[in-house]
Amino acid sequence: MKVSEAVEHRRSIRAFRPDPIPAATVRELLERAGRAPSGGNLQPWHVHAVTGERLAALLAQVRANGPDAAPSYAIYPDNLWEPYRSRRFKCGEDLYASIGIPREDKAGRFRQLARNTEFFGAPVGVFFLIERNMGPPQWSDLGMYIQTLMLLAIEQGLDTCAQEYWSVFSRTVEGFLEAPPEQMLFCGMALGFRDPDAPINTWRTDRDPLEAWGHLHGF
Repeated sequence: MKVSEAVEHRRSIRAFRPDPIPAATVRELLERAGRAPSGGNLQPWHVHAVTGERLAALLAQVRANGPDAAPSYAIYPDNLWEPYRSRRFKCGEDLYASIGIPREDKAGRFRQLARNTEFFGAPVGVFFLIERNMGPPQWSDLGMYIQTLMLLAIEQGLDTCAQEYWSVFSRTVEGFLEAPPEQMLFCGMALGFRDPDAPINTWRTDRDPLEAWGHLHGF
């Protein structure tokens, strides 16, 4: 598979089959993703893959404890401005429309949102942590690791959904993983085989054309 094909195929999958993934496959993915770019070769990522009974135990703790009083970081800036506000709004509207949940069905939307804490039925949950004293360049490195992992998963016939939603459960997740206090949870990721019959998996976000954000100089 060409890299361009993996990039085009990748999307956030929100309905998975329960089929297990061999440990050797998960290990290979995590190791190969370690070749992601890293400024100064700091390799600031700390990665945990969880499945089976351990994953079930974690999700039970999450249900019992509920969300933290406050997320460990702000996922979006306050008072999001244009064009970012409209992009985010359309993303949410299109997602719920794909599964027939109207805007006035607040309970239905909440139930769908809460499926994040089930990894949308995926057999493997992956968590990405970083040391709290690291700065934006190292967070960028972590993002490149995550993207590399997602593209490698496509090569293996797997799909993913990166989930910053897990930041509101950071205290429970960090405790369960026995992470040292200097590490914080950035996000989770569902990893598994997509359910091809799920309507939500037929929807895909739009992307603005290059003219909206790209600039070529000297060409």
